[in-house]
Amino acid sequence: MTERHRPGYAGTGPGSIAPDGCAVDLYRRLPVRDEPEIIAAAAPPPGRLLELGCGAGRVTRSLVALGYDVTAVDESAAMLAAVTDGATKVQSPIESLVLPGTFDVVVLASFLVHAPDPAVRQGLLGTCRKYVEFDGTVLIQREGAGWHDKVPRQNPIGDDGLAKIVASTDLGDGVHEVRSEYVFPDATWTQTFLSRPLTVEQFERALRDAGLFVERYLNPEGTWVAASPLN
Repeated sequence: MTERHRPGYAGTGPGSIAPDGCAVDLYRRLPVRDEPEIIAAAAPPPGRLLELGCGAGRVTRSLVALGYDVTAVDESAAMLAAVTDGATKVQSPIESLVLPGTFDVVVLASFLVHAPDPAVRQGLLGTCRKYVEFDGTVLIQREGAGWHDKVPRQNPIGDDGLAKIVASTDLGDGVHEVRSEYVFPDATWTQTFLSRPLTVEQFERALRDAGLFVERYLNPEGTWVAASPLN
């Protein structure tokens, strides 16, 4: 099953393809990297954690294992069907999410803050602000400096796969079309998506506009950020 793609997004390969062009079977295969450790160091468990854009649960299962009470949100029914037991699963676009209560930790990973439409970006950040406790933490993953300039590039996936950024094409008005490939001996997937690069100043301004401010950058590359609500 392929769910209806958003304009400008596409994907190919075996299995279901989500609206953003991500392949469910691919995301079930991708290894966990350092995301759980970064999250736990910035906002230690236990606590109520809202994971926005959880995908197939690649990081979710580790967050549950660390002791968080996880609510995992994704717009794709096929992605959510792959999410581990132990998390509360909610199918919804992030921008229009409706939930009771607030959370100690809100996570917006996968570079979602780089949505091409500024109104969508502000909707994502508005949801982060709406659902974080007044003394809670919002953790955001952003692109690194020069991410769209260092193309083509590739990185290994486990023992037998390659993740390739094939091209990043400037479409004008600050938006790039990114084409990626994920190559394994038994399968190949592609994804095309849109991204709006943000300078540090633009990123921090967008957070302030949503009622958040940067507490600190969590790694040397500045790709993980801890933010808090403005008073």
